[in-house]
Amino acid sequence: MTDTNLHPFTIEVSPLTTPKGHFGWAIRKHGKLLERSDRPHVSEDKAHAQAIAAVERTAHPGTGARR
Repeated sequence: MTDTNLHPFTIEVSPLTTPKGHFGWAIRKHGKLLERSDRPHVSEDKAHAQAIAAVERTAHPGTGARR
């Protein structure tokens, strides 16, 4: 799953092998791995939403809540 309006970032959501039925995400900038989820997400949509939030934090540092 990719969003075209996130250039130069790319979001990849994929199923995890463990735990089964959960998803993880990875953010790439110009093809290089920038960040990866550290938690399993129960659905592909929830994983994608968390990845979007991470891109926003990365693209606009200092405007969001502290991590």
